[in-house]
Amino acid sequence: MRLKKGSFLWYLYLDKIYCLLSVRNVKALAEYFHILDVHGKNTLNDVLFYHFLHHVTDLKKAQINIVFDMLDWNAVGEIGFEQFYMLVCMLLAHENHLEGQFMYRHSRPVFDLLDLKGDLRIGAKNFGMYRFLFNIHKQELKDLFHDFDVTGDNLLNYQEFKLYTIIYIDKLQRRQKTEEKEKEEKKRSLYSKRKCHMK
Repeated sequence: MRLKKGSFLWYLYLDKIYCLLSVRNVKALAEYFHILDVHGKNTLNDVLFYHFLHHVTDLKKAQINIVFDMLDWNAVGEIGFEQFYMLVCMLLAHENHLEGQFMYRHSRPVFDLLDLKGDLRIGAKNFGMYRFLFNIHKQELKDLFHDFDVTGDNLLNYQEFKLYTIIYIDKLQRRQKTEEKEKEEKKRSLYSKRKCHMK
């Protein structure tokens, strides 16, 4: 999934630590939402939602419909600004490769979105339908349920999901530190080679 260049969302800044928009960006997003809300009901129906996501992303129609159904947790056929804001933050997190950070920082709302039946458990099938939003590959999803389904019921409760996000972000931070060290070592070796050639 990619944001299309030149779309409104392309110009919004997502905080890399908390995965939230600034107050100024939220205000601009609210104005944008009201422009999209042609019916003046402070909601977007499925048609408006489809055209919005089709305009700003490369998602296919089926994926857009799946996302709409996930956000329309009341099954009223419309989403409000709260759900719209959550979606925009998810899209920006995906675009900036911050999916893990987003799930970690917003584990409860993400869990609630993925808990389609409202029984406080996420199944592999449900999570699999939305894995494109979080850039989770099939094997990663299998590993997630294998490693973190402590109860063995092939469902994740909130504590298991939260544990996954904590360990995921820890692994990500370790990987980033390792990559930074490797870059620093390469710079040092290049510098020392240049220094030897100059002599």
